[in-house]
Amino acid sequence: MGALGAVGAVGAVSGESAGNAGNPGSARTLMRTTHRLLLEDAREMPGVEAESIDCVITSPPYPMIEMWDGVFSAMSPEIGLRLERGEAWQAFELMHRELDRVWAQCSRVLRPGGFACINVGDATRTLDGEFRLYPNHARIVEAMLRIGLTPLPDILWRKPTNAPNKFLGSGMLPAGAYVTYEHEYILIFRKGPKRAFATDDGRELRMRSAFFWEERNAWFSDVWMDLRGASQELGDPAARERSAAFPFEVPYRLVQMLTLQGDAVLDPFLGTGTTSAAAAASARSSVGLDMDPALLAAAERALLFAPALARRRVEERLEAHRRFVEEREAAGKPLKHRNRPYGFPVVTGQEVDLELLVPSAMRRTGEGRFEAEHRAATPSDGDRSKQAELPF
Repeated sequence: MGALGAVGAVGAVSGESAGNAGNPGSARTLMRTTHRLLLEDAREMPGVEAESIDCVITSPPYPMIEMWDGVFSAMSPEIGLRLERGEAWQAFELMHRELDRVWAQCSRVLRPGGFACINVGDATRTLDGEFRLYPNHARIVEAMLRIGLTPLPDILWRKPTNAPNKFLGSGMLPAGAYVTYEHEYILIFRKGPKRAFATDDGRELRMRSAFFWEERNAWFSDVWMDLRGASQELGDPAARERSAAFPFEVPYRLVQMLTLQGDAVLDPFLGTGTTSAAAAASARSSVGLDMDPALLAAAERALLFAPALARRRVEERLEAHRRFVEEREAAGKPLKHRNRPYGFPVVTGQEVDLELLVPSAMRRTGEGRFEAEHRAATPSDGDRSKQAELPF
């Protein structure tokens, strides 16, 4: 499909610094982002240039989960043969070797200092008459270490179930019961040393891209328990089932935590486009790859809904901060700093230039290509989001 070109931020529009906007709700365009949906094999990524991506956020097919057997067998027929013979560990390793090719490409396209975030669950399965755990997360960590990426503290995403029959094995009888798996991993890696911000413009953009103190406390916890499963309505139910989509909040948080406004985010297993929608809702550019045209169509719908989704999420964040301020002040703990764009109190000096951007327009610029314009968000954006029928 040819080279992708410059995927990353085009930055603030000339002469219009979002950090100095001082007027939330202004209709001025403060940032433009680009979004690409590519029908490509993630093991090769011909359409993504080297060192053009700031963050990879993805959830791959999980090796040894039965719903993905066909996908992996299509990658390598030998995998299907191993499964038929009950050769479990050989099939497990061959599946991961296919994923290894994707991780190598992710490393190639990441900029120095960029991050790779991989949501994956371990598998439990009975094959050839024996029940086993298949530690997908450990095998991926091993692969990333071989590539040369630096592992960072990971996140356990706990997905509890209230099903009365959720136990495995012999029930209430010892020596044959198994722990019920109710969590997945969000593995985080960095390419090379920490990202440097050597220019005034870079430092100002970093300050504007800040998150709230109380968000930091919740988001940077090593256990996430307050997230819904993949129940968002993304159009075609069959497409959602094929993609096993994670909830919007997972990539949205990671985008806020690890990237700056205008950065470029890649999802090599695009699915229904949740990562691309989260990037667009956060004023980041995005690139997504998938081999299923039906999923690309679902991802297009997700991108087109990103402006309404962004307004709703921004409303939630601003309202949550308002409640936080009220509770702190009621407890006799006044906040010492004041945010300049919005005028409300904040805990730290790192939040004084924090400014949330939302897409004011999302337009198609070609096949699989979109461009978004972003402006400063206001609390009133939530009123408009309630009028839109969201697919999430």
